[in-house]
Amino acid sequence: MSHLSILSEVFGYSQFRGPQQDIITHVSGGGDALVLMPTGGGKSLCYQLPAIASHRAGRGAAVVISPLIALMHDQVGALHEAGVEAEFLNSTQSGEEAYAVEQRLLRGDIALLYAAPERVTTPRFLALLDSLHERGLLSLFAIDEVHCVSQWGHDFRPEYRALTVLHERFASVPRIALTATADAITRADIVERLQLENARTFVSSFDRPNIRYRIVEKSDSTTQLLRFIEREHPQEAGVVYCQSRKKVENIADVLAQAGVNALPYHAGLDPAVRQNNQNRFLREDGVVMVATIAFGMGIDKPDVRFVAHLDMPKNIEGYYQETGRAGRDGLPADAWMCYGLQDVVNQRRMIDESPAAEEFKSVLRGKLDALLGLAEASDCRRVRLLAYFGQDSAPCGNCDNCLEPPAMWDASKPAQMLLSTIYRIDRQSGMRFGAGHLMDILRGKVTEKVTQHGHRELSTFGLGADFSEAQLRGVLRQLLAMGAVRVDAEAFNTLALTEGSRAVLRGESAVRLRQSSATPTRRAGASAGSKPSGTPLTPIALSDDALARFNALKAWRAEVAREHNLPAYVIFHDATLASIAHRAPQSIEDLQGISGMGVKKLEAYASEVLRVVRARG
Repeated sequence: MSHLSILSEVFGYSQFRGPQQDIITHVSGGGDALVLMPTGGGKSLCYQLPAIASHRAGRGAAVVISPLIALMHDQVGALHEAGVEAEFLNSTQSGEEAYAVEQRLLRGDIALLYAAPERVTTPRFLALLDSLHERGLLSLFAIDEVHCVSQWGHDFRPEYRALTVLHERFASVPRIALTATADAITRADIVERLQLENARTFVSSFDRPNIRYRIVEKSDSTTQLLRFIEREHPQEAGVVYCQSRKKVENIADVLAQAGVNALPYHAGLDPAVRQNNQNRFLREDGVVMVATIAFGMGIDKPDVRFVAHLDMPKNIEGYYQETGRAGRDGLPADAWMCYGLQDVVNQRRMIDESPAAEEFKSVLRGKLDALLGLAEASDCRRVRLLAYFGQDSAPCGNCDNCLEPPAMWDASKPAQMLLSTIYRIDRQSGMRFGAGHLMDILRGKVTEKVTQHGHRELSTFGLGADFSEAQLRGVLRQLLAMGAVRVDAEAFNTLALTEGSRAVLRGESAVRLRQSSATPTRRAGASAGSKPSGTPLTPIALSDDALARFNALKAWRAEVAREHNLPAYVIFHDATLASIAHRAPQSIEDLQGISGMGVKKLEAYASEVLRVVRARG
């Protein structure tokens, strides 16, 4: 049976997307592959289809290394819904349950087995793999979220390093390693660590054109976030990332008090609470998850309409991975970030205070600088983002800078004033101070600290009175981004000059900044927030009658999902329900050929779907 036939029969899709077919053909032929494909691009099919084809040919199971036990249930449940024999082995099972799965594997009854990297490398599991291999029942290794193997990746997990044992012990079994994000240095590390030198690399476009990138200057970040959600995404699913556990809980509480259906998620929560919150996010509509970066890997929820960052991530890979959790259904979504001077100071401090070798710190600083460049950019955000991953592109017309090109101003003069103030304080007393004190001096504010240290006598005192605090903070951010100022972590995050300061002081390096734009505004156009209030976003335009059918189908789907203890999108994606609502089928034959309607789902749900459609005319 051809791969295209399996795609249609099992998953209900009529054609492959992008390089999927080439990847599947290569892996099915026994080749190793490194696959870089954006979130929502269809990575899972690249190993699921070869696994199903191999199982039907009597070649046993594919082993999928998945980093999160909590999501294996949904991954396996989705395959069961499609009629695929899939199981997992993890710590949630009793000994009897695990033994039953192992026996099914040894009989050749399972097409895909999901397990965490910690389990895969245990002696017991390796012995199980030995038995499968000896019987010719081990068809493929799929290593998901493979960026976790790299020290340069944003989610480094040491347990991934031990996966080299798979190649050393089962060299004849093909491997497919998959991730949504990896720059050149991370890719090279993945290849070396997992011995994938002979693997073919497949790189899809990193562009997610349905995502609108928006970065605003931080003033009152909590109010800015609340305003953004209320204006752009009321009652819609979203993720808000914060750096600390305390901030996660505070923001979730503020949003909840404002009427937003918000829940917290971080590693310090009771595991039962954390799991319940994740389940609610996946299974209910309109939940906003406020989380640390502990949340999100492997989350397949397609209708996340926004991802917001209240604190700046460490690098572009992390930012891209996290924002990529929005709009997996291909419909308009927002990636919104609010950042300020303190974010830059904090990230620099964490790098400088790290016990890592200087070479490692240098790479981290370079990655942070690239993200700062994206945040401070006045040109197309998407062009800069894609360029980081080595992809050329044209201005997108769908980021904040394209839609509303920012006004620019020459900040060279206040930059020189700030650097001169740092220099003169150091000459006066050998002491260093933070950003707030430097701005007080420049703006001529007579504070207790200014008086105490005699800084009213400095020649720069009051020279910057014409500049606002927001403007001066922007100048300091840019000086940090340029490397003209550094954070002295050992001296309480004070600021010091660098070799790069000279060019600015001498006027050899200009400092140009975008005008402050801290307040998000509601824009017409591609944003999901531009639709009429209360109207669901659908993949195709629906008439009033079709919209009534769509809502009825969603209600029915929610009931089925609760019965099966699965997220609603595992039963059917919104795109499938919209197609049904638009077509208004009256028979099983009318349902055939609808995207996402495989044979098993047709058998299981056709009669109920037709009943719901007929009830709505």
